[in-house]
Amino acid sequence: MPAHAHARLRQASALLGQILQFIYPADAVIDQYFKANRNMGSKDRAFAAETVYGCLRHKRELEALYEPIYKPETDAERSRWLAATWLLKYGGWSARALSQAGFTNGAIELVERIRARDLFEFPLAVRANFPDWLAESLVKQFGEQETLKLAEALNQPAPVDIRVNSLKTSREALQAQLLEEGYELTPTPYSPYGLRCDKRGPLFTSQAFRSGLFELQDEGSQLIGLLADAKPKDKIVDFCAGAGGKTLQLAAMMGNTGVVLAFDVSRKRLDRIKPRLLRAGVDTVQRHVIHDEHDPVLNKLAGTASVVIVDAPCSGTGTLRRNPDIKWKPIDLAELAALQSRILTAASKLVKPGGRLVYATCSLLDAENSGITKAFLAHDPGFKIIPADTIMIRHGVAIQDAFTADGSMRLLPQRHGTDGFFAAAMRRE
Repeated sequence: MPAHAHARLRQASALLGQILQFIYPADAVIDQYFKANRNMGSKDRAFAAETVYGCLRHKRELEALYEPIYKPETDAERSRWLAATWLLKYGGWSARALSQAGFTNGAIELVERIRARDLFEFPLAVRANFPDWLAESLVKQFGEQETLKLAEALNQPAPVDIRVNSLKTSREALQAQLLEEGYELTPTPYSPYGLRCDKRGPLFTSQAFRSGLFELQDEGSQLIGLLADAKPKDKIVDFCAGAGGKTLQLAAMMGNTGVVLAFDVSRKRLDRIKPRLLRAGVDTVQRHVIHDEHDPVLNKLAGTASVVIVDAPCSGTGTLRRNPDIKWKPIDLAELAALQSRILTAASKLVKPGGRLVYATCSLLDAENSGITKAFLAHDPGFKIIPADTIMIRHGVAIQDAFTADGSMRLLPQRHGTDGFFAAAMRRE
C-alpha cells in the first residue's frame, strides 16, 4: 500500500504540474497524460483526475493552508503541496498515509493547520476559491453572499446534460431507451429537449448515442438555442460555431430544412461537426472556415439571414464547474470585450430586415455580456431587444430569476443548475 500511495501522489502531482503551466486545457492534458501512461489502471486514473480537479477547484484555499508552513520554490513542489493538502482536507487521507506516500516533511504540521483553521477566517476570494480580480468583479455584480453561493456551485462537478435529437426520437422515448440500456436519466427542469444524468458514465458507448438519438449539451446552452426561435426553411448563420452543438440543435429545430451556415476561425473545430452531422442525420449544414470577422466571404451574405447567432469567444467563467483551470489563467478582459464587440457588429450585418440576432456567452461578467449588447444597441438603433421571457413562454419554458430588466437572459449555476450563460435576442427593424 505505501508504494501504491507513493505512485498515486506522484502521478497526481505530475499531472497537476503540467496543467498549471496553462499551455493546454486541463481535459486535454489529462487525456494526453493517460495516453502516455497506459500502465495506469482505471482506479489510478480516477484518483489522479479527482485529485487534480479537486486541486484546481480549491487552489486558493489550499495555498492559504500550506503557505505559512512551506513556500514551494519550484512548480513541482507547488503541485505536490497542493495535492497533499487536498488529499488531507478532502481526499480522506491521514498524515500517516501521506507520510507513507513519501510526503514526510510537513505532513503533521499540515494536518494540524487544517484542523485549526476555519475557512471563514480567510478573505472572501480565498473562501470562494477565486483569483482576486474575479472575486472583486462578481461581488460588485452580485454582492458578497450571492458570490459565495455562486462559488459553492461552481466548485461542484457539473451533471451530464444531453439534448434529444428531435429529428429521430422524442425525449420520453429516448429516456425509456436509455433506461433499457442501463442509464437512468431525468428530464431537465427547463429545456424541453434535455435529459440529465447526475453520475458520469459511459453514455457515449450506448446504442442510443451511436444511433444519433442525442448529443451532449448543457441545459443552459439548449435554452440559448431556443432564443433563436428557428423555424423550418430558415437561413441561419451560426457565426462562432465551434464544434457545432448549437448548429445541430438549430438544424433539428428547423426539421432538417432550410440551411445552417456554420462559421468558425478554426478548421479543427469545424471538422468535429462532420461526424456529428452524419450521426444526427442532418444534411442542411454548410461549414465555412473564415479568417476573422471581416472575412470577404461574409459580404455576400449581408442582409440575407433569418437568424444570426453569436456564441462569442469569452472568458468561460460560466463553465468553471467543468473547466476549473480557466479561473487561474491570465485573462485580458478589455481585449476580449473589444473582440466581442467587433464580432457582434460584423454578424449583425448578415441579418435581414425583420430577422433576429442572438448574442450569447458562457461568461458571468457584465463586461462581456450586457456591457457588449448595450453598447451595440446604442451604436445601432436599427436593432431592438426582444424580451427573452416572451420567447421562452412561447416554447413553454418558465425560468424563475433568469430574466433581467433590459430583456436579456442570465442563467446561473446556483439558481438554475446550468452553466453560467448570458443571452440577448434582438430584431432588426
